[in-house]
Amino acid sequence: MATVVLFSTLTGARAQAVGDSIEASLLTCSPGTQVYSIYGHTGLRVRNLTKGIDVVFNYGVFDFRRPHFTWHFVLGECDYEVDAFPYEMFLEEYRHRGSSVIEQRLNLTPEEANRLFALLVTNCQPENKTYRYNFLLNNCTTRARDIIEDAVGGTVVYEEAEDHPTYRQLLHRMTEDYPWEEVGNDLLLGAKCDTVLSDRAAQFLPEQLMRYMAQAQVYDDQNNRHPLVASTTELVAARPQARAEGFPLSPLVMGLLVVVAFVLVALLEYVIWRQLWGFDILVMLAQGLAGVLLTFMAVFSHHPTVTANWQLWILNPLPLLCIVWVVRCAIHRRRCLYHYLNLLALVLFIVFMPWIPQDFSALTLPLALALLTRPVSYLIHYNRNNAQSQQS
Repeated sequence: MATVVLFSTLTGARAQAVGDSIEASLLTCSPGTQVYSIYGHTGLRVRNLTKGIDVVFNYGVFDFRRPHFTWHFVLGECDYEVDAFPYEMFLEEYRHRGSSVIEQRLNLTPEEANRLFALLVTNCQPENKTYRYNFLLNNCTTRARDIIEDAVGGTVVYEEAEDHPTYRQLLHRMTEDYPWEEVGNDLLLGAKCDTVLSDRAAQFLPEQLMRYMAQAQVYDDQNNRHPLVASTTELVAARPQARAEGFPLSPLVMGLLVVVAFVLVALLEYVIWRQLWGFDILVMLAQGLAGVLLTFMAVFSHHPTVTANWQLWILNPLPLLCIVWVVRCAIHRRRCLYHYLNLLALVLFIVFMPWIPQDFSALTLPLALALLTRPVSYLIHYNRNNAQSQQS
């Protein structure tokens, strides 16, 4: 109800805003500790000083209660909304969370400020407020940038950055303290995430856009220029945030422990001269189910960077189709073509990893090495059996 009343107030204020003193600012909120907040947030503050209106337009509104929200999010078919909130309410949320809020007051003419206000109010109308969200290409940050550019009378020119990172490198900067979230991203994101970004493409993260805005210039038709940002103020100072206890082991340590465990199983098989096919059932189930997830994302998801995932070489659905065949051959002590194919795929992947145009997670190489022990163990077992048969 409060949102409806606020929207009605804004609509009425917009209709009478000509001649009002309006200021607009870009608000950048620093990351929180929850998974959904570790990338930060962006809002647009508009103040009508004449009428005493102070609101923040937020393009990051979504509703978990919508039917099949998670399913649509995974498929890249998730819809977000823009909505207006009282400034103090917006500020209090991030103050309570412990995030900093940086305000960059935009250097707009009265006409540009009115135009921005009009565009934002129009966006908030029920028929316009919903948009197809994409984390990298069309999110709360890029939407704020785009509508500012639409409101400005001239052309906004951003200073070229000294370095040009990839999507993955920028995401790693935000997940530096969240290694397992980083591993999850790296497992799902394919080679397209490792292409070098243009300055504009790199503005999808709130703190990135804030840096570009600080140096942006507006050029008019006569090629005169002025800075886009008039002033910068810290509205809320960051304070230490309590982090939830994560998994105690780092991905690299966990990966090395997995390798050690697989090597010990292979040594045990060598000592007892017997293949532990029950262990293979568990391994192939896990490997196959992970492959189903990666394959599903690569084929059906609309997220632009989950295709061309080279990790499908080692994590694919094939093990699920071959479990019965592998187990039957193990029980009857027969050679299995699957182990030769698996060995070839794993060796090729490990050998050519440095040249594959994709950055892999800290778990990928240990996982490939651990999986390699299975066909190696089986081939050693086959050779021992052959040698014994020839001696007898």
